[in-house]
Amino acid sequence: MTLSLDCFKAYDVRGRVPDQLNEDVAYRIGCAYAQVINPGSVVVGHDIRLTSEALKMALVDGLRTSGVDVLDIGQCGTEEIYFATTHLGVGGGIVVTASHNPKDYNGMKFVRAGSRPISGDSGLADIRQLAEQGHGQPAATRGSYETVSTLPDYIEHLLGYVDLAMLRPLSIVCNAGNGGAGRVIDALEPRLPFRFTKVHHQADGHFPNGVPNPLLEENRDATAAVVRSEQADMGIAWDGDFDRCFFFTSDGSFVEGYYIVGLLAEAFLAQQGPQRVVHDPRLTWNTQDIVAAAAGEAVASKTGHAFIKERMREVDAIYGGEMSAHHYFRDFAYCDSGMIPWLLVAGLICQRNESLSALVQAREAAFPCSGEINRRIGDPASLITAVEARYAPDAQHVQHLDGLSVEMADWRFNVRMSNTEPVVRLNVESRGDRAMMEARTEELLGFMADWA
Repeated sequence: MTLSLDCFKAYDVRGRVPDQLNEDVAYRIGCAYAQVINPGSVVVGHDIRLTSEALKMALVDGLRTSGVDVLDIGQCGTEEIYFATTHLGVGGGIVVTASHNPKDYNGMKFVRAGSRPISGDSGLADIRQLAEQGHGQPAATRGSYETVSTLPDYIEHLLGYVDLAMLRPLSIVCNAGNGGAGRVIDALEPRLPFRFTKVHHQADGHFPNGVPNPLLEENRDATAAVVRSEQADMGIAWDGDFDRCFFFTSDGSFVEGYYIVGLLAEAFLAQQGPQRVVHDPRLTWNTQDIVAAAAGEAVASKTGHAFIKERMREVDAIYGGEMSAHHYFRDFAYCDSGMIPWLLVAGLICQRNESLSALVQAREAAFPCSGEINRRIGDPASLITAVEARYAPDAQHVQHLDGLSVEMADWRFNVRMSNTEPVVRLNVESRGDRAMMEARTEELLGFMADWA
């Protein structure tokens, strides 16, 4: 029977259960993935959502019916599928997760051999088309199924990013947000000198503490308040599948992901000398300044994990960062991780004997930014054309790599349409002048208001 599967998005599968995503759809996806990717063997896993285990097993049935051998690593984060796919040398990987979406949603993320992403223009559209058509033809031989554990090897890999002998006792508040990150922290804890205060630590698919999305301001105080009460050195919070992590300074202040990109670039270049670093075009000056000071090369890429990963491979970049808290690492199969960043930041705090506040305050002062501001706009394309007509004549540089980027001598902005939501996203930064940055932000928002 032909279905219309609107749970397929630009980069992954996401939808409400059971009306948009259910076990029949998961089975179809397993059959279609097998036909399109022809992986031979696949590693699978699932997040903590109450529907994830059943959806995963339906997916597994579809894969095995199509002759694919399946290795199941059980409950995991998205990055554990990235790691296992490469580590086990299999032909692909699928994790059942809806990350930070509400609890009645679920989804899937896909990679092929080498943990290379599968998105709309690299196989996902073909998988959707076949899944909509039906279940496909069973293979002559049913694929095998085996449960495996890659957690010990994954933990060893994570610890390879820091010099354990250099670490000193730090007090760290960690908020898993009902999510799966807690089990990884528990596995790392005996190997590290840190004292962890654990918030919302136990995996609970009922999401008693709300959706696991630290980007929502209402979700931040759960971490910030404990950082202050514990007088901790820093706080960390993850989203549901922990491929993103977010930082809080010792006074509980939330750190914009933009400045973490600069910190991590600096850490890698200090360790390994001049290298290429990939960044997204929304906020750029701080990253470019840090990379240039270390004799590296900053390379801009279109926003989005598939684009960042492709660009990193093209230029052999050691690290890639997006201000949205996605951080990518060459030694992690060019994939994003929410565990490697906080280990690197903790290492920097120990190495320099400086607080996280001290590490970021100078950069915040040098390049103050608005943070990302979202507005619902009736005609986004016409708005962006009008913004360009208004500001481009006075600009030193105009770029269309991703939306519209306009640079003046002492301030710049990027405005772009979202890939996943009906909104326009604005980012503004300046060279050392917060008041001007704030004034220019209000000016742009006022201009945009006429198009709402």
